[in-house]
Amino acid sequence: MRNSIFMAIMVLLMTGCATKSHYYVLSTATQPSDVHRSDQSIGVMQVLLPSYMDKRKLTIARSGNQISQLDSVLWAEDLDIGLTERLISFLQKKFDQPDVFAYPWGVERQPDIKVKVQINRFLAQGGMVYLDANYLIMETRSRKSQAYLFNTALQTGTEPAAIVNTMDKAFGRLEEDIAGKIK
Repeated sequence: MRNSIFMAIMVLLMTGCATKSHYYVLSTATQPSDVHRSDQSIGVMQVLLPSYMDKRKLTIARSGNQISQLDSVLWAEDLDIGLTERLISFLQKKFDQPDVFAYPWGVERQPDIKVKVQINRFLAQGGMVYLDANYLIMETRSRKSQAYLFNTALQTGTEPAAIVNTMDKAFGRLEEDIAGKIK
């Protein structure tokens, strides 16, 4: 009887350890490769994610048509909000400009430049992390806007920590690409 109770407790403890959640963030802005001074204010609209991406669970692709969410690998923040805050922080560092802020901005204070980012794919599949996005840079005064496509594929490991680390690098490439298009 004692052995049965002991075994039952051990099974419960092992099950509890196996389902322990791990939390990750992508909101820490990378250090820009170089810094340029800019006096233009920049407004960043919320980064939009594909509808299949849960805001709190890491989504991976099992095949071209099958995705899954890892229940024990969680984002410590809503991913869309975290990525928006990260992009803002990166642009502040890149342009040595504290006047980079999130939408909604006040009616009397429109930014000189507006940035809108739509991520179309941001997940791991077959040892790679893919990030496909499009973004729009709008100049408020001239009312000119330019749309851009971005994609990158980086090799990654299979462990969640490796995937998140590679996602961090991929988003860093997108940040540099956006900053390169802002004049």
